[in-house]
Amino acid sequence: MEKIDEVALRAKQSLQEAGSLTDLERFYASYLAKKGEVSALLSHMKELPPQEKAAFGKEVNELKKGLSEAYEAKKSELEAEALKKKLEAERIDISLPGDSLNSGHPNPFRLIIDEVTDIFLDMGYEVYSGRDVETDLYNFELLNVPEDHPARDMQDTFYLDANRLLRTQTSAAQAHAMKERGGLTPIKMISPGKTYRRDDDDATHSHQFAQIEGLVVDKNISLANLKATLELFAKKMFGPKREIRLRSSYFPFTEPSVEVDVSCFNCGGKGCSICKGSGWIEILGAGMVNPKVLQMCGYDPEVWSGFAFGVGVERVAMLRYGIDDIRRFYTNDYRFLKEFKAK
Repeated sequence: MEKIDEVALRAKQSLQEAGSLTDLERFYASYLAKKGEVSALLSHMKELPPQEKAAFGKEVNELKKGLSEAYEAKKSELEAEALKKKLEAERIDISLPGDSLNSGHPNPFRLIIDEVTDIFLDMGYEVYSGRDVETDLYNFELLNVPEDHPARDMQDTFYLDANRLLRTQTSAAQAHAMKERGGLTPIKMISPGKTYRRDDDDATHSHQFAQIEGLVVDKNISLANLKATLELFAKKMFGPKREIRLRSSYFPFTEPSVEVDVSCFNCGGKGCSICKGSGWIEILGAGMVNPKVLQMCGYDPEVWSGFAFGVGVERVAMLRYGIDDIRRFYTNDYRFLKEFKAK
């Protein structure tokens, strides 16, 4: 019993002096662990007469229970103190101003694509995703581009091999759409995307540029439908006072073909530096789908007709925002981009 009293006295003193969690763990290892002093007391059981063993064991267990409870209480106290000190050390003054971060801004190239897309979605068109890598069949042959056409020259087209190339026009998506419909259902679609041609980059030219191609195929479609569609597009894109005019042109996949001008939105048609004094600005090419193209893509030209148009994204953006160099769209210069905000 004197051994128990001796261990109890030293253990209580050690626990009282523990000023940190580290000290507390040393206390636990010395007294309460499996090989600690309290458990070691039970080794004296063999030295006792049988009638004293029960009382001795009871005293050891009560000592262990009491020290364990005191240990847990002390541990909770020290953990609370440690947490308090940590919180004090990591205190944040929330009244201080935060760091100022520059928010991103949309590229006007993307703004124009989104705006044109929204206009045609409101008119009931669907968006058809084309592909950047095309075959000669879809990029040229099905669009009535003969083998001796200048567009097939290696100086104009990026060929990957004898049959594959980077598309030179988003019109290739029209051929895919017509082939997929099998000549059985009407089509009303636009296809925004990048195109690639061999060109020297300067303020107005780029080897990579974007188009938004449109196609409508149905029964009894006429040039009047095309003109009405483009008039509505011009008014929504450039303002309600804008007018358009159609000038005869040539594209192998449309017949007849037209260049489409919009009345200058800077001078109202009076003549200025933007429209070069003419009062008109060319914005896109269009025309009635060539019957040969319809036939090659599975549509009977005796039953079906249609129109197609192509909008140059960078050209529209340059006119809309007064941008003087096409290369600005691709530099991601924050000083340039911060002038534009998403709608």
